[in-house]
This record gives sequence, C-alpha cells and structure tokens, in this order.
Amino acid sequence: MKKIPQTHFFNKAFTMLELVFVIIVIGILSTFLLQETKRNMAYEAATQLVSHIRYTQHLAMVDDRFAAGDNGWFKERWTIIFNNALYTNNKQAYTLFSDGQAGNAGNPDIAEIANNPQDLSRLMTGGATGSDIRLDIREDTFIGMKELNLGEKFDIEDLVLSSACSFSGSKRISFDHLGRPLKGNLSSYSEAYENHRLITDQCTITLTDADGEEAVIAIEPETGYVHILN
Repeated sequence: MKKIPQTHFFNKAFTMLELVFVIIVIGILSTFLLQETKRNMAYEAATQLVSHIRYTQHLAMVDDRFAAGDNGWFKERWTIIFNNALYTNNKQAYTLFSDGQAGNAGNPDIAEIANNPQDLSRLMTGGATGSDIRLDIREDTFIGMKELNLGEKFDIEDLVLSSACSFSGSKRISFDHLGRPLKGNLSSYSEAYENHRLITDQCTITLTDADGEEAVIAIEPETGYVHILN
C-alpha cells in the first residue's frame, strides 16, 4: 500500500495577517458574548416586583376586610405603595400594607405592613414612615427588607405609573376581594365603596435603571393579571 506523505496531514503555519484576523474575530465574538451575559437590572427588578404585586393581590383575596357597620372598611384593602423619600434613603422602594391599624391615615405604619412569609421577623417594606423602618439608620436595626428598595438592590432610578392606574399623583395599587385592581389612595375616598376606583384600562409600571435600561410591568383591568411586557 502506497504511503501518503506526512505533509498532507498538516497545514502551513499561520501568516501574520491570518493571525491578526483571528484575533479580531475573537474580540468581536467576545464583545457580543459580554453583552448577552450583562445583567439587566431593570428586568430583574420587574421580575421581583411582579411576584410581590401578585402577593398583594393574594392577600386582598384571602383577607377580605369587609366589616358590617363600618362605612370605611374598604380603606383597609391590601395595597402596594411606591415611595422615594428620606425613609427609603431617597431611592425607589415599595411597601405592602393594609391601612387599618392607625385610623386609615393613608401611609403604612409598622402594625399595618405585611410580614415576609419566609421570615416573619421581617416586614415587607423597603423603607416606610415609621422610625424603626427607615433605611437610612443602622442596618442591624432595620426590620424591613432591603431587597424591596429597588434603588439599593437594582439601581432603579425611576418608577412611573401610567395614567390608567395613577390618581392625583398617587403611586399605589390596591386590590379588592375579587382580585380586581384599584388606583389611588383608598383613605381619601369621598364616595361610597361601591364607587371605588377600579382600574378599567391596562395599567403599566415602567422601571428605569442607572444604565437607562427599561422594563415595563402590566396589570390588566378586572382580572388584575400581572406580567412583564418587555
């Protein structure tokens, strides 16, 4: 059998031009790979927020606050409120609460905030008006959940509710016992509870992080179904 020359199994060495071309291609591919693996903080924040909006809806459905003889009972419905103030360290944060323990004042007090179901020693707030749940004090005394402060955890710089779910600048969403979403501050209602502010069009919440990336959450009318649009 004829022996094939060994030189047929080997290519010639790379020229300098070919080597430079390979390095450029690797660099381009690496850039695309890094872009794909870069964290999208706005989307991560939206994913967490969706789960907590759904939990607010769940609380409203299993903990109906109806009380016969109390004309203001509807003010105690479970609500998620968004704030950006001194007690949130001037960063975007939110709180889950039922406004019933302190005379329907409209803002969450310690006794009104939902407990973290995974750690009952923690309250579901990223900072609220109570002096014991200010994010700007020592972390070892903070009884809230730092991850609910979207500015601290995800570098969220802006949070905007669409006109379909905001009322007089109020940034809060409530749910009734059927899971239907409501807009505005329940404690400021002047009309009877039958005329509460049901959300009748798709509500959107837009989160923008420090890199300018956006994620949009939608809350559907009637059903209160929550999902991420992009």
